[in-house]
Amino acid sequence: MTGRTHDLAAVTALTAALVYFPPSPVTLATAVTAIAANLLGAVAPDIDQPTSSLWLKIPAGSLFGHIISPLLDHHRKLSHSLLGLALFGFLAKYLLTYIHTFLLVDIRLVWWAFMLGFASHLVMDTLTKEGVPWFFPIPVRLGFPPLKALRVTTGGEVENLLVFTLLLLITAYLVYSHYLFLWTFFTHLQK
Repeated sequence: MTGRTHDLAAVTALTAALVYFPPSPVTLATAVTAIAANLLGAVAPDIDQPTSSLWLKIPAGSLFGHIISPLLDHHRKLSHSLLGLALFGFLAKYLLTYIHTFLLVDIRLVWWAFMLGFASHLVMDTLTKEGVPWFFPIPVRLGFPPLKALRVTTGGEVENLLVFTLLLLITAYLVYSHYLFLWTFFTHLQK
Protein backbone atom coordinates (compact mmCIF):
# COMPACT_ATOMS: atom_id res chain seq x y z
CA MET A 1 0.00 0.00 0.00
CA THR A 2 1.06 3.58 -0.48
CA GLY A 3 1.90 5.96 2.33
CA ARG A 4 -1.38 7.84 2.14
CA THR A 5 -3.37 4.60 2.41
CA HIS A 6 -1.31 3.56 5.42
CA ASP A 7 -1.89 6.98 7.01
CA LEU A 8 -5.65 6.76 6.48
CA ALA A 9 -5.77 3.16 7.75
CA ALA A 10 -3.97 4.26 10.92
CA VAL A 11 -6.37 7.16 11.45
CA THR A 12 -9.31 4.81 10.87
CA ALA A 13 -7.94 2.36 13.45
CA LEU A 14 -7.30 5.17 15.95
CA THR A 15 -10.79 6.60 15.43
CA ALA A 16 -12.36 3.17 15.93
CA ALA A 17 -10.31 2.62 19.09
CA LEU A 18 -11.28 6.03 20.42
CA VAL A 19 -14.98 5.39 19.74
CA TYR A 20 -15.18 1.81 21.01
CA PHE A 21 -12.54 1.97 23.76
CA PRO A 22 -12.62 5.57 24.97
CA PRO A 23 -9.69 6.59 27.15
CA SER A 24 -10.03 8.48 30.37
CA PRO A 25 -9.76 12.26 29.97
CA VAL A 26 -6.47 13.24 28.37
CA THR A 27 -4.53 16.42 27.88
CA LEU A 28 -4.27 18.25 24.59
CA ALA A 29 -0.54 17.43 24.54
CA THR A 30 -1.32 13.71 24.89
CA ALA A 31 -3.94 13.83 22.12
CA VAL A 32 -1.61 15.60 19.68
CA THR A 33 1.32 13.34 20.56
CA ALA A 34 -0.87 10.23 20.19
CA ILE A 35 -2.01 11.31 16.71
CA ALA A 36 1.61 11.95 15.70
CA ALA A 37 2.66 8.57 17.13
CA ASN A 38 -0.18 6.88 15.25
CA LEU A 39 0.96 8.37 11.94
CA LEU A 40 4.58 7.48 12.73
CA GLY A 41 3.50 3.91 13.48
CA ALA A 42 1.70 3.82 10.12
CA VAL A 43 4.98 4.26 8.23
CA ALA A 44 7.41 2.67 10.71
CA PRO A 45 7.33 -0.84 9.16
CA ASP A 46 8.73 0.66 5.96
CA ILE A 47 11.88 1.71 7.80
CA ASP A 48 13.41 -1.29 6.02
CA GLN A 49 12.94 0.36 2.61
CA PRO A 50 15.45 3.11 1.71
CA THR A 51 12.96 4.81 -0.62
CA SER A 52 10.09 4.96 1.88
CA SER A 53 8.35 8.24 2.61
CA LEU A 54 9.73 8.03 6.15
CA TRP A 55 13.33 8.35 4.93
CA LEU A 56 12.54 10.90 2.23
CA LYS A 57 11.28 13.37 4.87
CA ILE A 58 14.56 13.34 6.80
CA PRO A 59 17.72 15.12 5.59
CA ALA A 60 20.15 12.40 4.44
CA GLY A 61 17.38 9.91 5.28
CA SER A 62 18.02 7.81 2.20
CA LEU A 63 21.57 7.24 3.43
CA PHE A 64 20.25 5.98 6.77
CA GLY A 65 17.70 3.87 4.91
CA HIS A 66 20.44 2.18 2.91
CA ILE A 67 22.26 1.38 6.17
CA ILE A 68 19.20 0.11 8.07
CA SER A 69 17.63 -1.89 5.23
CA PRO A 70 20.24 -4.71 5.27
CA LEU A 71 20.16 -4.79 9.08
CA LEU A 72 16.44 -5.56 8.92
CA ASP A 73 16.94 -8.12 6.12
CA HIS A 74 15.50 -5.76 3.49
CA HIS A 75 11.88 -4.91 2.70
CA ARG A 76 8.90 -6.83 4.06
CA LYS A 77 10.78 -9.15 6.31
CA LEU A 78 11.40 -8.51 10.03
CA SER A 79 9.57 -5.16 10.27
CA HIS A 80 6.48 -6.67 8.60
CA SER A 81 6.01 -9.52 11.08
CA LEU A 82 4.66 -10.26 14.53
CA LEU A 83 8.26 -10.40 15.76
CA GLY A 84 8.86 -6.95 14.27
CA LEU A 85 5.65 -5.67 15.84
CA ALA A 86 6.86 -6.88 19.23
CA LEU A 87 10.39 -5.48 18.76
CA PHE A 88 9.17 -2.09 17.57
CA GLY A 89 6.63 -2.07 20.40
CA PHE A 90 9.37 -2.76 22.93
CA LEU A 91 11.63 -0.06 21.45
CA ALA A 92 8.79 2.46 21.33
CA LYS A 93 7.88 1.72 24.96
CA TYR A 94 11.52 2.13 26.01
CA LEU A 95 11.91 5.39 24.07
CA LEU A 96 8.63 6.79 25.41
CA THR A 97 9.59 5.86 28.96
CA TYR A 98 12.89 7.67 28.48
CA ILE A 99 11.43 10.84 26.94
CA HIS A 100 8.49 10.83 29.33
CA THR A 101 10.54 13.06 31.63
CA PHE A 102 10.64 15.71 28.87
CA LEU A 103 7.07 15.30 27.61
CA LEU A 104 4.16 15.56 29.98
CA VAL A 105 1.93 13.09 28.17
CA ASP A 106 0.24 9.79 28.92
CA ILE A 107 2.82 7.47 27.39
CA ARG A 108 0.47 4.47 27.56
CA LEU A 109 -2.01 6.17 25.21
CA VAL A 110 0.79 7.39 22.93
CA TRP A 111 2.27 3.88 22.82
CA TRP A 112 -1.10 2.32 21.97
CA ALA A 113 -1.63 4.88 19.21
CA PHE A 114 1.80 4.00 17.76
CA MET A 115 1.03 0.28 17.94
CA LEU A 116 -2.35 0.75 16.24
CA GLY A 117 -0.64 2.57 13.39
CA PHE A 118 2.03 -0.13 13.11
CA ALA A 119 -0.50 -2.99 13.19
CA SER A 120 -2.74 -1.27 10.64
CA HIS A 121 0.24 -1.10 8.27
CA LEU A 122 0.74 -4.87 8.51
CA VAL A 123 -2.96 -5.57 8.00
CA MET A 124 -3.12 -3.32 4.94
CA ASP A 125 0.01 -4.88 3.41
CA THR A 126 -1.59 -8.30 3.92
CA LEU A 127 -4.12 -7.22 1.27
CA THR A 128 -1.39 -6.70 -1.35
CA LYS A 129 -0.05 -9.18 -3.88
CA GLU A 130 3.28 -9.37 -1.99
CA GLY A 131 1.64 -10.32 1.30
CA VAL A 132 3.36 -10.18 4.70
CA PRO A 133 5.64 -12.68 6.47
CA TRP A 134 3.60 -12.57 9.70
CA PHE A 135 5.60 -15.44 11.23
CA PHE A 136 9.10 -14.28 10.21
CA PRO A 137 11.70 -15.89 10.20
CA ILE A 138 9.46 -18.51 8.59
CA PRO A 139 9.69 -17.30 4.96
CA VAL A 140 6.00 -17.71 4.10
CA ARG A 141 4.16 -14.54 3.11
CA LEU A 142 0.49 -14.53 3.97
CA GLY A 143 -2.07 -12.50 2.10
CA PHE A 144 -5.77 -11.97 2.01
CA PRO A 145 -7.60 -13.14 0.07
CA PRO A 146 -5.56 -16.34 -0.23
CA LEU A 147 -5.60 -16.17 -4.04
CA LYS A 148 -2.82 -13.76 -5.04
CA ALA A 149 -4.67 -12.75 -8.21
CA LEU A 150 -7.48 -11.27 -6.10
CA ARG A 151 -5.18 -9.11 -3.97
CA VAL A 152 -4.43 -5.42 -4.38
CA THR A 153 -1.50 -4.08 -6.40
CA THR A 154 0.37 -1.42 -4.42
CA GLY A 155 -0.43 1.99 -5.88
CA GLY A 156 -2.89 0.49 -8.35
CA GLU A 157 -6.41 1.56 -9.20
CA VAL A 158 -8.04 -0.85 -6.74
CA GLU A 159 -6.02 0.62 -3.87
CA ASN A 160 -6.53 4.21 -4.95
CA LEU A 161 -10.22 3.94 -5.79
CA LEU A 162 -11.64 1.13 -3.69
CA VAL A 163 -9.45 0.61 -0.60
CA PHE A 164 -8.80 4.31 0.04
CA THR A 165 -12.47 5.18 -0.51
CA LEU A 166 -13.63 2.38 1.81
CA LEU A 167 -11.28 3.57 4.55
CA LEU A 168 -12.51 7.12 4.06
CA LEU A 169 -16.14 5.97 4.29
CA ILE A 170 -15.49 3.90 7.42
CA THR A 171 -13.77 6.84 9.10
CA ALA A 172 -16.56 9.19 8.03
CA TYR A 173 -19.17 6.75 9.35
CA LEU A 174 -17.39 6.46 12.71
CA VAL A 175 -17.13 10.24 13.04
CA TYR A 176 -20.73 10.81 11.90
CA SER A 177 -22.29 8.09 14.06
CA HIS A 178 -20.32 9.12 17.15
CA TYR A 179 -19.96 12.84 16.58
CA LEU A 180 -21.50 13.81 19.93
CA PHE A 181 -19.03 11.63 21.81
CA LEU A 182 -16.10 12.83 19.69
CA TRP A 183 -17.18 16.47 20.03
CA THR A 184 -17.41 16.10 23.79
CA PHE A 185 -14.09 14.28 23.94
CA PHE A 186 -12.16 16.84 21.93
CA THR A 187 -13.78 19.89 23.50
CA HIS A 188 -13.07 18.63 27.00
CA LEU A 189 -9.38 17.94 26.54
CA GLN A 190 -7.51 19.06 29.63
CA LYS A 191 -5.04 21.86 29.10
